[in-house]
Amino acid sequence: MDQRTYIMIKPDAVARGLVGRILARFEDTGLTFERLEYGVVTAEQAAANYAEHEGKPFYAGLISYITSGPVVKMVLSGPDAVVVCRKLMGATNPRDAAPGTIRGDFGLIMDANIVHGSDSPESAEREISIFF
Repeated sequence: MDQRTYIMIKPDAVARGLVGRILARFEDTGLTFERLEYGVVTAEQAAANYAEHEGKPFYAGLISYITSGPVVKMVLSGPDAVVVCRKLMGATNPRDAAPGTIRGDFGLIMDANIVHGSDSPESAEREISIFF
């Protein structure tokens, strides 16, 4: 089933010069890049995206991190885009992510786990509306 998903290459990956290598991995899936933008996440976008975590102990750090530097935001589409991208990214914690996944190969710590991807088609549409 064709669907869209939202992906963000996070500030740590941009700062480490990994954007091209990560984009190539998504490109290799055969999914279509509908949108691709380099920029900084605003405080308003971050608050909207992470609203479900407001009030939790890690919330302030999450907002601070995601707004700390440039990111690459993208919309990919194609068959089972959400599942395809989540498998490619690997487990959220880089220490649990399999070799060959983006987080497994490039991730260093959980708090800076290289890349974000929507976890469902519904989340994708919500996140796309926040960032585009």
